[in-house]
Amino acid sequence: MYGCEWDDETGVTEGFDQFGYDGEDFIAFDLKTLTWIAPTSQALITKHKLDSNKALNEQNKHYYTQTCIEWLKKYLDYGKSTLKRTVPPSVSLLQKTPSSPVTCHATGFYPSGVMVFWQKDGQDHHEDVEYGETLPNDDGTFQKSTHLTVTPEERKNNKYQCVVQVTGIKDDVIKVLPDDPTTNFVPIIGGVVALLLVIAVVVGVVIWKKKSKKGFVQTSSKCQPSCCSPF
Repeated sequence: MYGCEWDDETGVTEGFDQFGYDGEDFIAFDLKTLTWIAPTSQALITKHKLDSNKALNEQNKHYYTQTCIEWLKKYLDYGKSTLKRTVPPSVSLLQKTPSSPVTCHATGFYPSGVMVFWQKDGQDHHEDVEYGETLPNDDGTFQKSTHLTVTPEERKNNKYQCVVQVTGIKDDVIKVLPDDPTTNFVPIIGGVVALLLVIAVVVGVVIWKKKSKKGFVQTSSKCQPSCCSPF
C-alpha cells in the first residue's frame, strides 16, 4: 500500500509505502529518515538491501512529496465538477385514492443531503407523517418520498404543503396540497386497464397479420389447371 497526503492549510505532505505478508506488517518506508522499518526479524534482510539503495530512496522521496502530490491535486480538481455540483429536485404530489396517504416524491436531485417534510398552516407538521429513505437513481442523482395521512376535511380546513431542501441549493421547492382531495388522485387501476387494452390490440394485430400472411401463401401455392400434374 502506497500513497500521499496533502493539507491545504498547513501545506504539509505525507507519504507512505508499506508491505505486508500473511495479513501482518512486513516492512515500511520512513519518509523522514529515508530508511525502511522492519517490524519483524524476517524483514531484516530486505531492510538492509533497500537501505543500501540510496538512489531508490531519494527517488521515493521525490515521488511522495512532489509527483504524487501534483497528481493528487489534479484529480481533486477533476472531481470538483462532479462532487460539488448541485441539481435541483423534481417534486410531485401523488395519491392513489382520495382517502389514501398523500406522497410527496422528490427525485433527480444532487447531492444526497435532502430534507423532505410537510407543513400545516405554515408550521412544520410531523403528525401522521412517514419518512422514506434517500435512494439512488441510475443516473447518479437521488430520490426520497414522504407520506402524509390526512382526511378530506382536514385538507379543506387547513393548508398543507411539502417542502424540499437540498444541500447546496439556496431555494426550497414547495408543493402546495390542493383543497380538493380528488386533485391528486392517480388512477392507477385505470392505467393498468388501459395498458392491458393496448397489449390486447397489439396481440390481435400480430395474430391477424400472421393469419393473413398464411392465407396468402396457401392461396398462391394452388396449382392452375394448365400447370398442375395429373399425378
